[in-house]
This record gives sequence, C-alpha cells and structure tokens, in this order.
Amino acid sequence: MRTSGVLLHISSLPSKEETGTLGKSAYRFVDFMDQAGIKIWQVLPIGPTGYGESPYQSPSTFAGNPLFIDCALLEQEGILPKGLFTPHKPEQDQIDFEKAKAVKSALLHEAYRASGERLADKVRAFCEKCAWVDGYALFSALKDHFGGISWMLWPEAVRKKDESILAALRQELADEIGYYRFIQYLFDRQWQRLKKYANRRGILLLGDMPIYVAEDSADAWLAPGNFQFDEDLHPIRVAGVPPDYFSPDGQLWGNPLYRWDRMKKDGYAWWIERLSSMTTRFDLIRIDHFIGFANYYSVAAGAENARDGKWVIGPGRAFFRVLQQKLPGIRIIAEDLGEVNPRVRSLLSFCGYPGMKVLQFAFGGGNNNPHLPRKHRENSVVYTGTHDNDTTLGWYQAQTAEIKKQVRRITGARNAQEAPWRMILTAYASVAETAIVPMQDFLELDSGARMNTPGKLGGNWLWRLTKTPGRKLASRIRQALTDSDRIPSESGI
Repeated sequence: MRTSGVLLHISSLPSKEETGTLGKSAYRFVDFMDQAGIKIWQVLPIGPTGYGESPYQSPSTFAGNPLFIDCALLEQEGILPKGLFTPHKPEQDQIDFEKAKAVKSALLHEAYRASGERLADKVRAFCEKCAWVDGYALFSALKDHFGGISWMLWPEAVRKKDESILAALRQELADEIGYYRFIQYLFDRQWQRLKKYANRRGILLLGDMPIYVAEDSADAWLAPGNFQFDEDLHPIRVAGVPPDYFSPDGQLWGNPLYRWDRMKKDGYAWWIERLSSMTTRFDLIRIDHFIGFANYYSVAAGAENARDGKWVIGPGRAFFRVLQQKLPGIRIIAEDLGEVNPRVRSLLSFCGYPGMKVLQFAFGGGNNNPHLPRKHRENSVVYTGTHDNDTTLGWYQAQTAEIKKQVRRITGARNAQEAPWRMILTAYASVAETAIVPMQDFLELDSGARMNTPGKLGGNWLWRLTKTPGRKLASRIRQALTDSDRIPSESGI
C-alpha cells in the first residue's frame, strides 16, 4: 500500500518548554498529520543525548530522554507541584540545550521529591517489566557520583563491577538510583499515551536504531563481553567508514565494535532484548547503517583517522534468522546508504526489508544512480533528504548550475523557491511504497533549519518549530498525497 510519512524529531516540536516534549504540541502535531493524510511519523533516536547533544551517541539504547517529559502534563496529574513550572512560548527556532537540561533536571527532581513515594508501586511494576531500567539507573547514578566522567575512568573495582563494592554504592546512592528509575517511568508513561493517540488515528511511529552504542554508555559498562574490549575494558577496535571523495581521512566514529562470535553463542540475546524493547514504543524501526550487519569497517582504537581500517564480515543471515524467529512481527526499514556491495544487497534481499532512496543523492551521479526516480523499486522508502542532509532549499541553492538544470528537468522546478515542493511531488510520484519528507521541506526552509551536518562539531540538532503547522499546509499535503495515490481520493479536509 502506498503511504507517506514526515520526519520530525521530538526535540523539534513546538512547546512551552526549552525543547519539544511529549505534551500538547505533540498531540497537535498528530492532529496535523491526520488532517494532511500522513500516516507515518519518523523520529530520531529518543534516548538521552550524548556528546554534542547527538541522539546517535546516547548513554543508553533503551532509556528515554528526560528532556521530552512534559512538565505541564506532570502538573495536571499532580506529579509536579503547582507553581514550579513556568511555561513560555519559544521565540527562536534554535534550542539552548544547557538551559533546557538545567531547568528540566530541577523540575524532575521536584517531581520525584513530591511524588516518588506515592508512585513507587507503579515505578516498581514498570521496572519489573523493563529489565534494563535498574542497570541504567545504577549507571546514571554512578556517573553523577563520579562527576560525569566516562565509566572507563572510574575506579577499577567499579569499572569491572566488583559486586561487594557495587552493593555498598547501591545503598549509598539509593535515592539517586530511585530518581532515574522514576523519570524513566514518567517518560514511558507519556510516550505510550502519545503512541496510543497516534495509533487510534491510523498513524504509525517510526523509530531510529543506531547500529552501534556509545563507548560511554550503560550498554558497554553493563555487558562489556559484547564488545571488542581488552582485559582492562578498553576498546581494541572501533567503528568508522573508509576514506572517500568527500572525506580523505574517512570518518572515525569511535564506537566500540561488537564481538559477534560471542553474541551468536547466546542467541544474540542482547540484540533481541534491544529490538523487543523498541517494538513496545514503535510500530516500525529504521536500522541505521544496516550495511554493518553484512560487513563493517574496523579501525584500531587510538588511531588518528580511519585511513588504515579494514572491512570485516558481519553476522549476516545468521543474525536475521534468529531475529525473525524471536520477533516475527517486527517491521524494519534498512538504511542501506553508503558502500552497498553484493554482500549488502544479498542480505537485504534475504531479509526482504525496504531500503532507502534519497532524492538529494539522485543528481550528478550518472544514469545508473540508484537514487534517480526511474531507478526506484516498490519495496523501498524514498526521502527528499534525511536528518544528515541539508534542507532541500539549502541543498538546491548550493548546487552547480549543471545539477540545478538536471533538478529542473526531472522535477519541474523552475527556481530555488519551487525546488522543495517539486522534490516532494517527485518523491510522492515514485513507485516506492513509502515517501517520507522532513518537516523543514514541507515548510520550504533554507539551511538555517538544517538538523545535522556530519563531521561538524557543534551547532547540530538545534532546530525546532515555533508553532504547529496549520490547516493550509495540511490541505496542500493532502491534495498532493491524493493526486499521487498515497491516500484514498477524497474532497479536502
């Protein structure tokens, strides 16, 4: 069935807080999607953010970001005492994360002091259902206790989880551990209510799963045997991508690589738990860097760049056979961008997952460019651009005269102002079953609204809406979707 989606992260929602939240504006955005006929809401990873506020470098692949907890809802429910939360209307489309974290932390601690004991039974039941919570809460409390430094710099006994030492620390940090359990309960409570609201309107939530975890994460500390660490729990090999035309040194991501041989012995239990947890929050899951399951690029830890890495065979079909057996109903989209060799194509064909096409990549690459609209396949998801791309307007403005001419010829755009919408219409006209458009392209915004520039330090992940899109835009989108047979034909909204 032909359908459509929108890419907008939770942090980018308008709200009366320093970042977007799971509050009223999230429900209004679902209403906007319903009016427009859009059926898939794609978000970025929803975990706590790491270095540079990147959602792709989280201290936990399981936890929810406390910044997304809506304080107005907590106040309405009597969880947060009245008078502490001061709502305000955001006037800028850029987030001040340091202010956001300070304000939210203070309010959530007040909520914990006021309601932690009253909600203790519900928190306990949530933690029993979600086995990962206790380990994450302990990790977070320890990280605070040691001044926020990486777990690899903690005292050796704690780093290597000496049980007698940890028992004493659990007792000493009981209140802090309780706080982290409490806020994960609050996050999940608000998330599940929003998901239920969206699903009732026929809207599916699409989550994003980075293939790798951050080095400084609860995942790495709790289960170091899953990763290529030495006996002292330091990385041996780390992730990256090799040099190319755009990056002569390659990209050194630095994430610890998996010990796939060990993971296979226990039936990939950690992966099954991870993906099973995601299915409770999302209807569909996009696996970022799917290529890494076929073959992954391995760089020696401590290397200055990724030039001297090597390709290593990944777990391949063996992993996905287990996944399909353990989670037979899981719905996955494979991010198959990058060096797609025969091994990657074979694995994607075996799994049957839809891959990705990105229209911004379609121009200037020759007649066999797989992103060209005429090269698309039904079992795929087409994007105008992703979170790593410039907005379509900004992208078009930066292109050469030759590429602009090709864009005009294929999309019908006569100038830069028409480029975003013409690219949207081209995506909708594709044979790809699903077409997803970043919210910035619907709004025809320039590079100032770009979400992320890979390789750039700082200045990423900051953009947000200052108000919910209106009825006029919803009507325009709905007509385009109707014309492209992505929703049943009907008259207006």
